[in-house]
Amino acid sequence: MIESLQQFDVELFLKIHRGLANPFFDWLMPLMRNRFTWAPLYLFIIIFCVREYRKKGWYIIGMLLFTFAMGDLMASRLIKPAMLRLRPCNEPALINEIIHRVPCGSGYSFPSAHATNHFALAVFLIMIFYKRWKPILPLGLFWAFIISFAQVYVGVHYPVDVITGALLGTIIGLTTSKLFRTLQPEL
Repeated sequence: MIESLQQFDVELFLKIHRGLANPFFDWLMPLMRNRFTWAPLYLFIIIFCVREYRKKGWYIIGMLLFTFAMGDLMASRLIKPAMLRLRPCNEPALINEIIHRVPCGSGYSFPSAHATNHFALAVFLIMIFYKRWKPILPLGLFWAFIISFAQVYVGVHYPVDVITGALLGTIIGLTTSKLFRTLQPEL
């Protein structure tokens, strides 16, 4: 069972990584996973929260930082060292299949910390702001999805890594938003 799941994961990885290869994605996907690409969005969120919600805005920012920290702790510090799954770009069996679009990195692959962190942040923001601004649902999920998809496209994660990261991040985002609502019931 595990072997057939791993085989499916590798096949799906190759369909995305090699099968969808095109010059536009080769340009776009490395940008989508780059933290500096999203710096203006992060700055906007901080300014928006502080200007719109004043003191409570600082609580939102603090809880966003806590959400990010929990995602990073779970994915990078607890699960990855326990699973020790090589990144596809470091996998000897795939050496001739990998298109090097970004530096591979030396860390492990399962789960994707990018997917965990961005789904956690997106779900937290969706849960906090959905009542006041409905478009945050598709925008937040698309934002987290495109970053996660880019991880597979550039060759640093398998699809199961990002799916697991997305599920873990969703649980973290739901949990921290519930905690926030308990501590700050009114926005």
